[in-house]
Amino acid sequence: MPGITREEVAHLARLARLELKPEELDHFAGQLDDIIGAVARVSEVADQDVPPTSHPLPLTNVMRPDEVRPSLTPEQALSGAPAQEQQRFKVPQILGEE
Repeated sequence: MPGITREEVAHLARLARLELKPEELDHFAGQLDDIIGAVARVSEVADQDVPPTSHPLPLTNVMRPDEVRPSLTPEQALSGAPAQEQQRFKVPQILGEE
């Protein structure tokens, strides 16, 4: 596979609105070529027998049944609030939106 050219790096820099010096184009072309090569090597290792995973160790989410339990009434929960409105805490507006 041919390496990344400095023209391709210049094109990517223009798309990203980056101003690069000529020596930076050569430097980044080499670095990007190394990155693409490393990704290609990882792709070669991945085999059809290996299932895709999001974590190297098996993880299990611990969940409990969702059951109604005794809790505070809305009036009790809001009893110490400095301000309330429609059974909710009322807080100062911070974003200037309604």
